[in-house]
Amino acid sequence: MKVAKTIPIATLAILVAVCAAAAPTQATPGKPQIQLAILLDTSNSMDGLIDQARTQLWKVVNEFATAKRDGKSPELQVALFEYGNDSLPAGEGHIRLVLPFTADLDKVSEDLFALKTNGGSEYCGQVIREAVQKLKWSASNQDLKVIFIAGNEPFTQGNADYKKSCKEAITKGIVVNTVFCGSKQEGIETSWKDGADLADGRYMNIDQNYKPPEITAPQDAEITKLGTALNSTYVAYGATGRAGASRQLEMDEKAAAAAPSANVQRQAAKSTQYYSNASWDLVDAKKEGTVDLDKMDVKDMPPEMQKMTAAERKAYVEKKAKERAEIQAKIKKLTEERNKYVAEEMKKAAGAGTNTLDAAVITAVREEATAKGYKFQ
Repeated sequence: MKVAKTIPIATLAILVAVCAAAAPTQATPGKPQIQLAILLDTSNSMDGLIDQARTQLWKVVNEFATAKRDGKSPELQVALFEYGNDSLPAGEGHIRLVLPFTADLDKVSEDLFALKTNGGSEYCGQVIREAVQKLKWSASNQDLKVIFIAGNEPFTQGNADYKKSCKEAITKGIVVNTVFCGSKQEGIETSWKDGADLADGRYMNIDQNYKPPEITAPQDAEITKLGTALNSTYVAYGATGRAGASRQLEMDEKAAAAAPSANVQRQAAKSTQYYSNASWDLVDAKKEGTVDLDKMDVKDMPPEMQKMTAAERKAYVEKKAKERAEIQAKIKKLTEERNKYVAEEMKKAAGAGTNTLDAAVITAVREEATAKGYKFQ
């Protein structure tokens, strides 16, 4: 007879935290949704593409923060696949579901920074099929469901017919946008445009190695300072609290190291409705109604709250919520001013930043969201 081994409490806590972070996000009933599945080629030549995805994530989020349908802000969910990496099992098509649909943007950022390039064989038809079949897509035809696949090898590679995969996607209301890393004509000749055409999407080409000029705005220093102050308003709780707070700080540091503008965009995104951390932060959890302080186990509360009375705990969380709202309002005002300044500077450098992944995603989603009744400020 085998004797069952006891899992140490610390190990169990880590397992719970990892599982919670990887768990798919449940949609909020009655709220419109924008679901983005990003399929990135992580073969050897795609380091520039991955860098663009890492540094431009928050700019894309800020763009969507202005979208509304019928006066309601949509819920943004992002999923991530990598393909074309020889370190992934050949029997699975060198494909990996990195992250199912989630609203946890820090987790998306963390996983983008963890991607490594290697190889490989890029099977576009197969990764599109995997995304269509394995992700939990909304059943509503009113919601925007979009796949973005980016790479630089022929779209025809692999045993899965890309035509069937793209047709299966659009049959389910999922638009497929293709982003070829190379010349426009080469992408057309290697069937990237055909894939988009089959699924009502847009075909775009980018220079994956292009780095947009860094534009420093007068508001940048204050936005960054306020973003750091914003972190002090988070009240970590439960098994995932420490991991969540640690991830928040780490993603601040990585964004700052990657590009100054990426960090400013990240801090701006932290002031939007899309940056919610209800799974580990009491302020967001209370706001979304997922936690009842009166019924919460004291052991799940942060140390500073454990000795408080029920009234003191409520007041403490409300104080943090008020502080956060005030800081976010300041960031939003400064961001509006910054956007105007950057727009003027971009005009002086005509064409700068128009041939990048973020520009492709923003252009396509704006067009496709507008067709679904969304309006952007």
